[in-house]
Amino acid sequence: MASNEEITGPISQEDVEAADKLKNEANEYFKKQSYNNAIELYTKAIEKNPKNAVFFANRSIANLRLENFGYALSDASKAIELDRSYTKAYYRRAAAYMSLGKYKLALKDFEYVTKVRPNDQDAKMKYTECNKIVKKIAFEKAISFDKKEVNIADSINLDAMTIEDEYVGPALEDGKVTLKFVTDLMEFYKKQNKLHKKYAYKILIDVKAYLQKQPSLVDIKVADDAKFTVCGDIHGQYYDLMNIFKLNGLPSETNPYLFNGDFVDRGSFSVECIFTLFSFKLLYPDHFFMSRGNHETLDMNRMYGFRGEVSSKYTSQMADLFTEVYNWLPLAHCINSRVLVMHGGIMCELLWSDPQPMLGRAPSKRGVGCQFGPDVTNTFLQRNGLDYVIRSHEVKNDGYEIAHDGKCITVFSAPNYCDTVGNLGAFITMNGKDLKPNFTTYEAVPHPDVKPMAYANSFFNMLCQ
Repeated sequence: MASNEEITGPISQEDVEAADKLKNEANEYFKKQSYNNAIELYTKAIEKNPKNAVFFANRSIANLRLENFGYALSDASKAIELDRSYTKAYYRRAAAYMSLGKYKLALKDFEYVTKVRPNDQDAKMKYTECNKIVKKIAFEKAISFDKKEVNIADSINLDAMTIEDEYVGPALEDGKVTLKFVTDLMEFYKKQNKLHKKYAYKILIDVKAYLQKQPSLVDIKVADDAKFTVCGDIHGQYYDLMNIFKLNGLPSETNPYLFNGDFVDRGSFSVECIFTLFSFKLLYPDHFFMSRGNHETLDMNRMYGFRGEVSSKYTSQMADLFTEVYNWLPLAHCINSRVLVMHGGIMCELLWSDPQPMLGRAPSKRGVGCQFGPDVTNTFLQRNGLDYVIRSHEVKNDGYEIAHDGKCITVFSAPNYCDTVGNLGAFITMNGKDLKPNFTTYEAVPHPDVKPMAYANSFFNMLCQ
């Protein structure tokens, strides 16, 4: 991807016209949600005419859609540098700042627009909405100081919660998750029913208690003749999660699984996904594993829907409890001391980093973490006596990608991500003896008519249009 090029010398009319044509072609790809193709053409347009702010702003929104927040921020800033009055570029940069949790910087952009364009009602509205978010976060931080010594889990009074006579859903047995409970729960969720809050809270409290005793790096032992499955991002796509179990069998002591982060956000059935996965974790603690992803965090949940979904289906208190639980999730797993699995990458920011084809290291396209090349992967594996690494975190057309000479594998298990991308989903199976990765791919299955991001921050969605 082109950097913010130095602008030197005049630009010919021929290049200006060629750039405009490339931009129009890129716009068509953007409309089809083919964002990588759009970015490639916007980049070519910029190479022809690096003085046009629109090209940078358009590439910025395409990068926002791909969650390349670092690139989006850089492009929006370049567009502003080229045209200080270009309102849309400020909106793009504000969206990038918000995606990175930098809400005060987003607010500054809106404030600037309202000052230079005092009659712009849209800018005033966006400034007001962003200001509300900043104040709300400040308020939440302020009251959190008073609660610092109080765990949400410890403050829950399960005895005060009664099970109403009309509730006919799955029930814990003597307060414990059983196989019957989980299988009943999955069928209950397929019909868009809601687990009783008493059982939901009990699951969260029990999961937290278990996770608190676990190390951040969990060792997994798989017998030579045993099968082991690794899944990538699920992102609230509950019906696709059910399809994984249909294709590969339910988790059990003889069919162990590792889900590698990003269980929630984006998809609007995140509550159903996480309670199903946590139930299996409690049922088979030594044969069902869960790594933390970058979406098991407060800022991402606040922006991409999970916090809104939990608050809608249950309470904001439960949303707070989820944040508390997520803080205890393991960061990585090591299979038979030979295969390391983490959500993002082997460098700093385990939950965010990505591989790159070039040698060495580079700043992350996401604006968080860094990118690492095949030489970095190879050195890391040699130093730690590992065969290869598995990570997730990125959409892949085939549901997986083998990079770095087979040493760095990406697996992504949410097909047709956000109902728009058209990618396949995939999971990896291996046996304990050779740990050779085998890939199963699958298409998305139908789901009820609830759109992705239905519970996401509406203001953020508006910014990203």
